[in-house]
Amino acid sequence: MHKEYILKAGREISTAQKALIMIHGRGGSAEDILSLATHLNVKDYALAAPQATNHTWYPQSFLAPPAENEPWLSSSLKILEKLTADIHQHGIAHENIYFMGFSQGACLMLEFLARNAFRYGGAAAFTGGLIGDQIYVENYQGDFNKMPVFIGSSDPDFHVPVQRVKDTTALLEKMGAAVREKIYPNMGHTISQDELNLANQLIFR
Repeated sequence: MHKEYILKAGREISTAQKALIMIHGRGGSAEDILSLATHLNVKDYALAAPQATNHTWYPQSFLAPPAENEPWLSSSLKILEKLTADIHQHGIAHENIYFMGFSQGACLMLEFLARNAFRYGGAAAFTGGLIGDQIYVENYQGDFNKMPVFIGSSDPDFHVPVQRVKDTTALLEKMGAAVREKIYPNMGHTISQDELNLANQLIFR
C-alpha cells in the first residue's frame, strides 16, 4: 500500500484561490512532474504532487484486469481522494481544483475523475485512458457539468492504445465533460509543446 507523501510547490494553499494536483507516471517522481509547472499558466496556483511508493502507482499495465493491480490501484485512488478533500477543506472551491497527469499518472487521474465525476476546474491527461482490460461503466458515476478536459496521445503509443483514448473520451463526454482529444502521429511516449499549449488554452486559462 502507498505511503502518503505529497510534494508541494507554488503558492501557499492558505493564500491560493486555485490548486493543481499533478500525478507522475511509472518510474517518475513528484519532483519530475512538478517541473512541468514552469510550462503551464499556473504561477498563482498551489501545486501538489503525490509520490507513488517505489515510483509506480500499480504494478501491471493499465490494460490488465483491475484485480491484478490491487491493492495498489485502490490505494492510489484513495491518495487522490484524500488529497482532493484536503485541498477543498483548505478553502479551495471544487471548481478551482485542477488535475494533470502523464502516462500512468494520466490513467490514474482519469480513473479517479470518472469514478467521482464533479465540476472541478479541469484536467489535462498527457497520454492516458481509463483503467482495465475493458471499460467498466458500472464503476463510474457523477456529472462533470461541462468540465474541460484535454487528452493528448501518440498514434501509435507503446503503452496506451489509441482506441482506449477514444473510448475514454466518449465515456467522459457521456458524463458531461467538455473533452478536447488530440492524437499526434508518431509523437512517441512524451509530452509535446503543442500539448502544453493546448492545456494552457483549454484548461489553465
